[in-house]
This record gives sequence, C-alpha cells and structure tokens, in this order.
Amino acid sequence: MKKLLVAALFMFFLCPFQVIPQTSDSDTVNANLLNQAQATILFQQQKLDSLSKIQLQDELVKASGNQQKTKELEKKLKKIELADSLRKVELLGKVESIRKSNIGFAVDPFSDTLFFIYANIASLNAKVRAESIKNRIKLLYKDPFLDPELLKTIQTEFGVEIAYSDDNIIMVVTTVDAMILKTNELQLATKYKDVIKNRLIEERKANNLANWLKRIGLAILIIFGLSLLIIINNRMFRWVKKRLFDGENGFLKALVFNKIEVLSSEQLKKFMIRIIDALRIVFIFIAVFISLPLLFSIFPETKMWTATLLNWILSPARAAFKGIIDFMPNLFSILVIIFLFKYSIKGIKYFVDQIEKGHIHINGFHEEWAQPTFRILKFLLFAFMVVLIFPYLPGSGSPAFQGVSVFVGILFSLGSSNAIANMVAGMVITYMRPFKIGDRVKIGEIIGDVVEKTALVTRIRTIKNEDITVPNSTVLSTSTTNFSSNTRNNDTGLIIYTTITIGYDAPWKDVHNALISAALRTPLVLKKPSPFVLQTSLDDFYVSYQVNCYTKNANSMAVIYSDLHRNIQDCFNEAGIEIMSPHYEHQRRGNATTIPANYLSTEEGSDGNLDKKEEKQ
Repeated sequence: MKKLLVAALFMFFLCPFQVIPQTSDSDTVNANLLNQAQATILFQQQKLDSLSKIQLQDELVKASGNQQKTKELEKKLKKIELADSLRKVELLGKVESIRKSNIGFAVDPFSDTLFFIYANIASLNAKVRAESIKNRIKLLYKDPFLDPELLKTIQTEFGVEIAYSDDNIIMVVTTVDAMILKTNELQLATKYKDVIKNRLIEERKANNLANWLKRIGLAILIIFGLSLLIIINNRMFRWVKKRLFDGENGFLKALVFNKIEVLSSEQLKKFMIRIIDALRIVFIFIAVFISLPLLFSIFPETKMWTATLLNWILSPARAAFKGIIDFMPNLFSILVIIFLFKYSIKGIKYFVDQIEKGHIHINGFHEEWAQPTFRILKFLLFAFMVVLIFPYLPGSGSPAFQGVSVFVGILFSLGSSNAIANMVAGMVITYMRPFKIGDRVKIGEIIGDVVEKTALVTRIRTIKNEDITVPNSTVLSTSTTNFSSNTRNNDTGLIIYTTITIGYDAPWKDVHNALISAALRTPLVLKKPSPFVLQTSLDDFYVSYQVNCYTKNANSMAVIYSDLHRNIQDCFNEAGIEIMSPHYEHQRRGNATTIPANYLSTEEGSDGNLDKKEEKQ
C-alpha cells in the first residue's frame, strides 16, 4: 500500500510541471493539449483519493468503539467522496472537450493507419506517443522469429500494457485513452492488440516470395493489357479517319447554315481530324491514369500512391457532383424566374402586336411606337431577370466573381459612352417620329431615302444609290427635313418649286401661263390643287418667277424636277419667250432670236433677225 501511495504521489507532482510541446499555433490545438494535461492530473488525483479512501476505511475498522475518532474518520471520508464526485464530473467535461476537438495522431507503421492516439502520458504528448508506438511495431516486424500470437495485455496500476514479452512493451492504454473513446482500458487494449496482431500477420503474408512473384506477374499483365489497349485505340481512330475522310465518297460535306457556307468540306475535314486526334490522346491518357493506381496497388511500397492518384480524379469529380447537387435548388429557382419572365414577355408581345395591327387604340400612343416600346420593355425585363438570377449563380458571392463583374462594368462604361449616346438618341428619335422607313429626307447636307433605323444609326440611300450611315446622335443634333410626311396623309401633298428669271420685256401673264403649262405637262405632278406662280423679286435686269406644283411622289423629286425644267424650256419656246440667263443687254440688228427655229414660223424666223448682240456677264 505504501509503495502504491508513493508512486501515485510521484506522478501527481510530476504532471503539473510537465512540458507540453506546441505542435501547432492553433488555439484549438493548445486548448486540447491543456485539457489533456488537466485530465491527466484529475485522473491521478482520483487515484490518490481511492488510496486515501482505502486507508480511511482500514482506520475505521481499527477505531471501532472509539466514537469520537470514528466521527472524525467518517467526516474525512465523506469529504473525500464529495471531492471525488466533483472531480469525476470535471474529468468527464475535459474528456468530452478532447473528444470533440478530434485531434488524433495516426499509428501507421505499414503506410495504413491502425488506430489514433489522442491522449498524453506525463511528459509525452500524443504525437510522440504515436510515433514511438509505430517505431516499436516496425522493430517487432523485423524480428525473424516473430510469432504474433504471443502478443498479450498486462493490467497495471497505470493502465493496460500491450507487450510481446515482459521486456518488450509496445504501448500502454490509459484510462484517459479509454474515456475519450467511451470504453474501458482492457477492452481498448484488447482491440488494439488484435489490430496489431492481424496487421503483422497480413504484412508477413504479403511479403513472402510467392506473393512477390504473383505481384510481378500481375504487373506485367497490367502493362501488357495497357499496351494492347493503346494499340487498339490507335487502330480504331485510324479506321474512323479513313472511313470519314479518305476517298471521294467521304461523309463530310460543307457546313452550310441558312444558305451560308460556314466551313468548306476541306476546312471541316481538317477540323474533324484535329478533334479525333485530341480524343485519341485523351483516351490514352485516361487508360494510363486508370492503370497506374492498379499497378501501384500491387506492391506494398507503392500502395500509398494509389489513394493519391485516385484522389486526383475522384476529388474533383466528387466536388463537381456535390456542387451540382447543392446547386439544384438554386437551378430550380432560376428556371422558375426564367419561366415567369418568358411568358410575361410573350403576353406583352401579344398586346403590342394588337396595337401595331390597329386592333387596340390608346390615345396619344402611335402604332409605330409599339415595337420600339416593346424592345425597351423587353430589355428592361431581361435586365431585371438577370438581377434576380445573379445571387443564385454559383460563385456569385466570391471576391473573384465580383471583381470580374466590376472590371467588365468599368470597361463597358468607359468604352461605350458614344454607343450609349447613340442608343438614347435613337430612342428619342423613335418617339419624335421625324421620319419612317422609305421617307425622302434631308439630314444636314445628305438627301436620300431612309432604308434602315437601328438603335445606334440611321442609314440613308441617296439618289445615286450611295448608302450613308448617320449616327443617331448626329440625327438628333441636326435639323431634319422630311419630304414624304405630307404625301401620306395630306391631300395637297408636297410642293416642289423652281425659280426662273425673265426680262422685263416679257409680259408676266404669258410667263405665268407658260410656267403653269409646263407644270401640268410634268408627270407625277397633281392637277389639283393647281400649280401656281409666285413673283419672288424684281431685280435690276429681270423678274424672278417661282413655279410651285404639288406631288405625292416625294421619292421621285429628282425626276420631277428634271421633267419640269425640260417642260419649262418647251413651253417658253412655244410661247415665244426667250430665257436669257445670264442676263443680256441686246439690240436687234439682224441677229437671230434664241428660240429654236422649229418653234418659229418661216416669217418669224426671217423677221426676227437681230442687228447686234452683246453679251455682258
């Protein structure tokens, strides 16, 4: 009894001053080590309490009949029992903390883990214990006369020892070890002993000569199978290329989309050859990568590499599969949002089509506004849909994703200022309604027919068939003349006009009649309203007459002006009125008139000679 008390006291005073190595800077590791040290102290204190209780119980037996001494001993015994109960509760709490932290060190003498060590013993921390046990098992395995059946467990006052002989102790299982794993010392020691024994038997069996010969044969078989698989793979791909590309009756034709040849047959052939070669290399790589774990798993020395190679494949695949499974609720939410917006847009489109066809009338809303307004609403709805979907996208909350989004936004804002200005101008032009497709317009110095209106530009085709692209911001900042707007809904149509200067010697009534006759002869000029003439100025040498006529064909203005000028020449010649341009100072001194002879009679031609003609610029 005294020896046991001295040993317990020695361990009790040793534990508080033990050195606990810092295996990590983590607070969790430090807390775990502290809990283990405190649990060891509490356990040793329990041992002392047990010894004290035994001693007091012996003294109670001897003091029977002495009531005063008996009361004192019973009081001390109750005090020790109370302290022991409190200490048990505290010990259970410390052990539970160690169990939750789950910081264990593997005992892996043959590359695979036999069990884990969690608790310290005195000055030895769990890591040192695990390394020491591993080395002892390795040393035991090297014994040529090893008999694993001789492993045994020995109960001591400090725990249960696992030993091969009395002087070859492999490890000690303490009460703290057992409490962490929720068992007792003997059961845990027996379990560890059986694990060590079975592993030694397996390792001895795996490394005998017959097994080595089997491993070498199996390795040769795997290498042969891999070589055969690569040869078959290469021949198969060569056969596929021959069937697809060799000869005149190859399967590949030119790739045509909407009558546009995207890839010629030769280009498609080269592209497909590269794809097939890439697939051949991928298949070879997969075959080699799958064969290597099989090859490594045959030999004990390389068996540890098997898990590493498989982990390279399985970890990404497992992470991808888990990511897909985790993303399924978000994917369902995204599909619901897309479904709602898709059919909302379809409903708006039906309403817009009815407005465009004239079946629905809204005061102040023109029919030509329907499609542009729909495009704006569609863009806004899509933008709102993207905003709703964005939080559900995988990685949307990561700093990298957010950084890329900000970068793209900055690039878009810096590089698209002109484009945005043109888009805004195009929207304003749409609701201003200055022209339609097909209208003859004048924008700045450009005259032509509008052939296309987009969000960014307006395209105009001149009378010379020149297509001119005008940015919408330029259209908005420049005055626009529309020659066609009054030809659609106005009975009078467009007034075209031209000015001619005639000398004061010609009666103005004759000039008016000639101009009106010329206008009425002109094709595409309306008879009603009738053409009319304005005298716009009385200059020093001539009078300016402006003939005005109506037309519904604004897109044929060049032809109408040409015909009108030709008819003015004919009508003035028929009326005997000379068109003097530039102005002349003249006297008739036998000189002929400027009117062509075929418009004059013979007498008029002979009497109309002029004596003299002077031209003055």
